[in-house]
Amino acid sequence: MPQIKRYLYIVIMLSSISMWSQKTIDDDPEILQNNIDYRISQAEIDIENYNYFEAQKKLDDALGLAIKAENNKSLGIIYSKKGKLQLIIEELDEALKSLNKAIEVQRFSKDNINLASSYKTLGEVYLGKKNYTQALDYFISSKSLFEQEGLNKNLSETLFLEGKTYLNLENYKQARVLFEQSIALAKKENLAKIESTALVNQGKIYAALGDNERALTIANEGLQLAKNNNFPDVLSDAYSTLSDINQNIENYKASNFYLKAYINLSDSIGLVKKANLSPEKRYQSLMNDQIEKNKKTEEELVVANSRNDLGTLISILSVALITILSLLTLSLYKNNNIRLKTNNMLHKKNAELIIAKEKAELASKTKANFLSTVTHELRTPLYAVTGLSNMLLEENPRPEQVQHLKSLKFSGDYLLTFINDILQINKIEANKVDIDPESFNLKKKINNIVLALNNSAQDNNVKIHFEYDKHLPENFIADQLKISQILINLIGNSIKFTKDGDIWIRVYKTEQNDNMYTLRFEIEDNGIGISEEKQQNMFESFSQGSIQINRKYGGTGLGLSIVKGLIDILKGKIFVKSELGKGTTFYFEIPLEYTIQKEKNTQEVKSNLFENAEDLDLTSVRILVVEDNKINQMITKKILTKMNLKCDIVDNGEAAVEMIKANKFDIILMDIHMPGISGIEATKIVRTFDKELTIFALTAVTIEDKMHEFEEAGFTDIIPKPFKQEEFEKKLYNALAANKDKSATA
Repeated sequence: MPQIKRYLYIVIMLSSISMWSQKTIDDDPEILQNNIDYRISQAEIDIENYNYFEAQKKLDDALGLAIKAENNKSLGIIYSKKGKLQLIIEELDEALKSLNKAIEVQRFSKDNINLASSYKTLGEVYLGKKNYTQALDYFISSKSLFEQEGLNKNLSETLFLEGKTYLNLENYKQARVLFEQSIALAKKENLAKIESTALVNQGKIYAALGDNERALTIANEGLQLAKNNNFPDVLSDAYSTLSDINQNIENYKASNFYLKAYINLSDSIGLVKKANLSPEKRYQSLMNDQIEKNKKTEEELVVANSRNDLGTLISILSVALITILSLLTLSLYKNNNIRLKTNNMLHKKNAELIIAKEKAELASKTKANFLSTVTHELRTPLYAVTGLSNMLLEENPRPEQVQHLKSLKFSGDYLLTFINDILQINKIEANKVDIDPESFNLKKKINNIVLALNNSAQDNNVKIHFEYDKHLPENFIADQLKISQILINLIGNSIKFTKDGDIWIRVYKTEQNDNMYTLRFEIEDNGIGISEEKQQNMFESFSQGSIQINRKYGGTGLGLSIVKGLIDILKGKIFVKSELGKGTTFYFEIPLEYTIQKEKNTQEVKSNLFENAEDLDLTSVRILVVEDNKINQMITKKILTKMNLKCDIVDNGEAAVEMIKANKFDIILMDIHMPGISGIEATKIVRTFDKELTIFALTAVTIEDKMHEFEEAGFTDIIPKPFKQEEFEKKLYNALAANKDKSATA
């Protein structure tokens, strides 16, 4: 008896060691990953061979291992493969659940490549459900990610599926373009199946468009490719398509031949698929699973029996545990089902919201690019309008012409202000506005604004009252330009809508924390006021009280929108109180930092710098103007002539480079947008052989958006068009003076 006990003890020890070593091997991350990958690859082979239930089991096994390994990438791939399999066996609702799980995991782990594949499969599911709009959304998202990752093989299939969706929508033109792109990529990447099925579908399009001859040629090409590579499903579709095309051209013999071939092949494919999806096949698969589980249970029982009393105890405890777990499972089953349905719905809605967000971002980017292009195109002719009107006013026009020229100049200035407002709104909405803090005298700044607007106020018989809290310091650090823009807009608004009245401007402190002050600015008027209804959306772009107000008082409707955007950037808040017929009060609060540093004294720029430029020899100065617009050439030349400066003119970048190589110039005025190479490219070439030459970018583009490009190209400075003559003159004078100093020290 002791001998038997010893043997039993040895058996139990060996079994425990065996189980422990097996558990250790199974827990090794590399082995675990190999097991996951092996099951996924075997499942793919099963799907190709129509063994759907076997594939499903292998994917379920792989899923269990991936959960154990906590491997998000593998989890996403497995859910995506399960979704693809469920699509094939036409369990579309289950496919949606699996794919939404895959997308959630892949987004979180930023697995863009597999996320693109999941988007594509989800698009196929919606295509199967005939929800073509949703299908297109997911195909476009998939295409975007594949393009981003440079995966042409996957992109070819996505293009085909997108084209197939448009074919179902009977948008033949768009479908044809997408099929052509898909075929081109498939040929390049040797994707015979995609190429053949795209050719067959291209044949359908030409047949629908009435070009049966071309349809026949292309569909036959797809058929031949499918035959050579033995693609049964493509062959079936090709036979059906060729039967229809031959029916169209009244070749009934050929149509009947292809129809019989289609019926035979589709029946054969259908039988295989049906056989592999039959209840008997499902039952057999379940039986095999159960047999495998029984074998494992028998092995465990053998070990348990060998442990005698210990095994009996474990069996009793196991039965008790199983009973408890069964009761818990039954009680939680209903709640779990509800939770799963809710989660699936949330995943679906989340995916739809993300696609909507991507669409909105794309629309916003498109709008910004459109506005930038349009405003550039408007600023270029405005250079001619403002330049010519200034010139004509300075050339002693006849008295009866002066008023017309002033009106022309006013219209040009108004258009320029409008365009600049649009650009500023565009930059604010795109978060491209930077803060430039500097020390300045706040009280002096507001006084200067009041003085600048006083003429307009007098025209409306309006008196401006300025009250600055006597206990408030005057010097602060902030972006004074943005504060000026806010105040000019608000005070200008009050002047515009007030006749024979008063405007009060007040500034005082509401809060202080060490050197940080929160200041309140109030602009109150007793003008026409604003209705409660209009106050709701008055800070939106292009919003004004009414068409009548717009016509009577003018304006673009952008001022308050700019004000709101700038105050948000300065981390402030704006409020309004108003009553029709009694007036309006705008008040805003912004944080400002107090400083003991006083504002730098800035000397006014003297006008007509070149008239008394005795220290410069202007006769030897050579300037090259690179400009393709003939009117702008004439204006720039005339402005330079008035400064006693001579210039040469070329109308493209290539000619500019050759001129600079062959001649010595002091300054280059380089336009940016020209035929041939751009001003930026021309400047880059010049910098390869002349690092010191002064090159100004004479441009109508939005400077802030292109600043990095100008710096990289090597421009000395930028002169925006249409430019103010004083600024233009000052930059040229400073450049020539700097060149003279360099020559003196050389």
